[in-house]
Amino acid sequence: MLTLDKIYHAAFVLKNVVRKTDLIHAPNIKEGSNVYLKTENLQLTGSFKVRGSYYKISQLTEEERANGVIACSAGNHAQGVALAATTENIESLICIPDVAPISKIEATRRYGAQVELVNGVYDDAYNRACQIQKERNMTFIHPFDDIDVIAGQGTIGLEILEQLDNVDAVVVPIGGGGLISGVAYAIKSLKPECKIYGVQAEGAPCMYRSMESQEKVSLSSASTFADGIAVKKPGELTFDICCGYVDQIVTVTDDEIAAAILMLMEKQKLVSEGAGAVAVAAVMFDKIDTKDKNTVCIVSGGNIDVNILSRVITRGLVTSGRLSDLTLELIDKPGQLEGVAKTISQKGGNVIAVHHDKAEPNMAINACLLKITMETKNFEHIEEIKNSLVSNGFRLAPSTSDYCIRTV
Repeated sequence: MLTLDKIYHAAFVLKNVVRKTDLIHAPNIKEGSNVYLKTENLQLTGSFKVRGSYYKISQLTEEERANGVIACSAGNHAQGVALAATTENIESLICIPDVAPISKIEATRRYGAQVELVNGVYDDAYNRACQIQKERNMTFIHPFDDIDVIAGQGTIGLEILEQLDNVDAVVVPIGGGGLISGVAYAIKSLKPECKIYGVQAEGAPCMYRSMESQEKVSLSSASTFADGIAVKKPGELTFDICCGYVDQIVTVTDDEIAAAILMLMEKQKLVSEGAGAVAVAAVMFDKIDTKDKNTVCIVSGGNIDVNILSRVITRGLVTSGRLSDLTLELIDKPGQLEGVAKTISQKGGNVIAVHHDKAEPNMAINACLLKITMETKNFEHIEEIKNSLVSNGFRLAPSTSDYCIRTV
């Protein structure tokens, strides 16, 4: 049974093992809100997961240690278990979904664990780990549905209260629910008036739907680039704790998550993975009321694959109106491109790519398509450029893009 004493004991065990991560004031995350970031992305192994896995392993019996440990994870829990087991000279085997970023898989191996890749998502890796656990009698280290693991994650709640005693709300990412269960229990036990909000990816809303229906819901699939929270079913323990201690759960889209990652990089100089940025995304896009509140967003991890990061930056730029496309139909004669570029430049846009296409069958013989990619400030800026082009003789063209224009 989870108790406040157990969370305090976990804090004692972990005090010389994990970092007490900084709480950074970040008021520019959302105008009118007083936002702070709990930077677990700067934790050892780049994620909060090391807290729960290390505390769990510290409580094993000698017989359990001798049999070795097994876990399943999309990457962050894997690294926590691998580091803790190697430090304690315990054999570890981790089942990881094959969709997990290569960087997380290789980091797990570097921490000393054996790795088995499993086709599918977290739940498929879980089923494989359970099978191996029975075959080899290893000790299973659950990523979220375990009292010791939840207690380890709850130490974040203690740190938040110590670092910001007048906190009004804490926003927490949710996959299976281990992090929010520990944080919510710790904070609500000591400061019950503090609101606890959970955030899930729109493509993997297992706890959100479970809380709505007041019974555990198992999803048929989980689809989000935020692999750390791509879970199809909440835990038994975590569901019960969330029902008792969490005020509200909301969801965010992958595009909103991408925009939050970009915001954290640009405004706070912090690198976050998808799962780590969902709390910030919820605040940025008004999923919860944070106006005039001291709000803490937990940035739960920073282990994002650089290839994914490149795509996320591009998507974040598009989502926030910082990168946009225009398609124009021009009479194919000298000076047309110069006129378009001058109009865009006068409005402060920056053309970064141009594609000239004469092969479009639905246009006039003496016409061409000009496809332009440009850097802009925001969606209002795009509209300003569009209106300026229209006033200079260009008109909207049929297109799947919101910002495609042609001229006659």
